Amino acid sequence: MAQDIFDKIRKNRGPLGQYSKGVHGYFTFPKLEGEIGNKMIFRGKECLVWSVNNYLGLANHPEVREADAKASADWGLAYPMGSRMMTGQTNEHEALEAEISDFMEKEDTILLNFGYQGMVSAIDSVVDRNDVIVYDSESHACILDGMRLHAGKRFVFQHNDMASFDKQMERATRIVETTGGGILVITEGVFGMAGDQGRLKDLIEFRKSGKYAFRIFVDDAHGFGTVGERGQGAGEAQGVHDEIDILFGTFAKSMASIGAFICAEENIVEFLRYNMRSQVFAKSLPMPLVVGARKRLELLRTQPELKAKLWEVASTLQTGLVASGFDIGETNSPVTPVFLKGSLAEATNLTFDLRENYNIFCSIVIYPVVPKDVIMLRLIPTAVHTLEDVQYTIDTFTKMKEKLDAGEYQSEEMATVEIDKK
Repeated sequence: MAQDIFDKIRKNRGPLGQYSKGVHGYFTFPKLEGEIGNKMIFRGKECLVWSVNNYLGLANHPEVREADAKASADWGLAYPMGSRMMTGQTNEHEALEAEISDFMEKEDTILLNFGYQGMVSAIDSVVDRNDVIVYDSESHACILDGMRLHAGKRFVFQHNDMASFDKQMERATRIVETTGGGILVITEGVFGMAGDQGRLKDLIEFRKSGKYAFRIFVDDAHGFGTVGERGQGAGEAQGVHDEIDILFGTFAKSMASIGAFICAEENIVEFLRYNMRSQVFAKSLPMPLVVGARKRLELLRTQPELKAKLWEVASTLQTGLVASGFDIGETNSPVTPVFLKGSLAEATNLTFDLRENYNIFCSIVIYPVVPKDVIMLRLIPTAVHTLEDVQYTIDTFTKMKEKLDAGEYQSEEMATVEIDKK
């Protein structure tokens, strides 16, 4: 007798979904209200927020707000209708692509409606069943989902481990010598959870040595606009920007908007325009988002003081945390993880304490994203944070760590909160 799919879902809610009744609306799906900034409203109280991807502070920049409002008034949210290929092409879309190509110093660019769906679709488009993908074990979910569509082989190397990469490339090379396919290496410029950069220079050195032949696809969602002298990303920071074959960036982080892009040589971008199913069969990016992205890119390019302020805040935060005895891993980007030891119950209790008693809101990351008995608090510094915010956070984290070490957050069950769902 066939199983009812709904029965299966009711019995297994997933590794995080199993806790949904106790955490929904507080630890998951929380509502941050008010103007986007360093301080926002959570459950009726003002909190210092370290969880918003607004790196350069553009979300409420007056020029951005003016450009967004004017574009919405001029065009509305419907125009253009249809996909780019059919009826959704405009001069503004083409201008934004050209401006990104110029800023990134790449031959051509294709706009994407969303970063997640764009990465999935790009991977699906570039490789076929004869090709092999070799990817970093800490790759973002959008990369993993893109590879699920891949009919060929894929091999994972341990995070930023070049010996492991070498081993997997040997396996991949043996296969493509039989299939006649190629190898696509996929990694990230800045890894969004732990903040460390992918070892792009070392990967490129393997290719330059002649040992392996491959193309490299870099997801630099968190590096675009934040690292590198101009803000081109991790490739620029490591001196290999020109060697990256396919470079992905998003508007959702440093540009505080919606949309994304892929840069590559002209014939590759043209191929993607005609073969990326997520773009061919999806509505064109609405005009206000395109016009707004042009303004954001202009500010990113012409106001380097925004990135300088971001790094002042990030560097002060990271240096202060380390000086206070905290483990922040190997981050070399603004992303600031704080690693602690503790149970799931301790994780929720200390997070509750930070939010309710110290008015600090930061994201909590637990198993299966990190190993069991590891708690990761993830802080996202921005250009609108202040050095006073930084000092208050370090002082508070020091108190929180003392409580954690003293066992004050221990309990039999994780913290739960009653949420008014009206």
